[in-house]
Amino acid sequence: MAIRERRREGSDNHRDALEALDRAIEDLDWTVPPPGTRAHGFTAPSGMLASISLGDPAHPRAVLLPGATGSKEDFVLLLPLLQDAGYFVQSYDLAGQYQSAAAGPGENGAYDYALFVADLIAFLEAGPTPAHVLGYSFAGIVAELALAERPELFATLTLLGAPPEPGQAFRGVRWIGRLSHVLSAHRIASLIIWGIVTNKNKVRAGRLALVRMRFQYTSRRSLDDIVALMKHVPDVRAVLATAGIPILIAVGDNDLWRHDLHRGLADRIGAEIRVYRTGHSPCETTPHQLAHDMLELYARGATR
Repeated sequence: MAIRERRREGSDNHRDALEALDRAIEDLDWTVPPPGTRAHGFTAPSGMLASISLGDPAHPRAVLLPGATGSKEDFVLLLPLLQDAGYFVQSYDLAGQYQSAAAGPGENGAYDYALFVADLIAFLEAGPTPAHVLGYSFAGIVAELALAERPELFATLTLLGAPPEPGQAFRGVRWIGRLSHVLSAHRIASLIIWGIVTNKNKVRAGRLALVRMRFQYTSRRSLDDIVALMKHVPDVRAVLATAGIPILIAVGDNDLWRHDLHRGLADRIGAEIRVYRTGHSPCETTPHQLAHDMLELYARGATR
């Protein structure tokens, strides 16, 4: 028993140290990538996607996928932590988002699940696989669907603040859930943009400058279409439960969706769940804790 107590105390001390590192993070210019980052374009089925890579391509590969209204810059703090641990880390802006705004389905088409999944599969196929994949918020759905279609491309899956239920995903969102059934996708997207631009999340000046600036580029049509997609999330929980790879659900204790929904998904698919003292964006506010848990996940994926 004494040995177990010492181990628990050591684990708690390590977690406290990681929390201290996260609390010490100062405001920064989020448009500046980590030293050594290479910016490049990737020709995907939807068009040219703005991408970044950091680390040695010979090392195990991690692909971090940002969500709607986001971009690869959301991982500025997380990228070097994974690189320092020996991983080759990549990310790209989704079609229609920020520097990938020109990519999409064409004038008369829609940004649908098939488009986003095809882009992710093509990106994974363009490098070493299986890869460790993170899907952030809406991109968690994209990653789940890609895993269901091409499981051999995945070593692990991290769902970062991803919608925890199929169907109408907004019904479980804290501040819009009650109205989401009657509001149009365009109206919900407008509310999301309003909340971000008016800084309802109370982010720092450097972060706010990035999230506001991105809307000068991001396709509004892509946001409307993504919100419409999130009203019809496919149910792939049975596939996730039998995928045979380690899965991590990582969320803030003030996430958009209620904790019981995230925990319910974790129980149903046999995933680990980690909760941080933050909001919807642990990659921005608790990157040291998130990286620690992701690296533990990667280690389990390497030995399966």
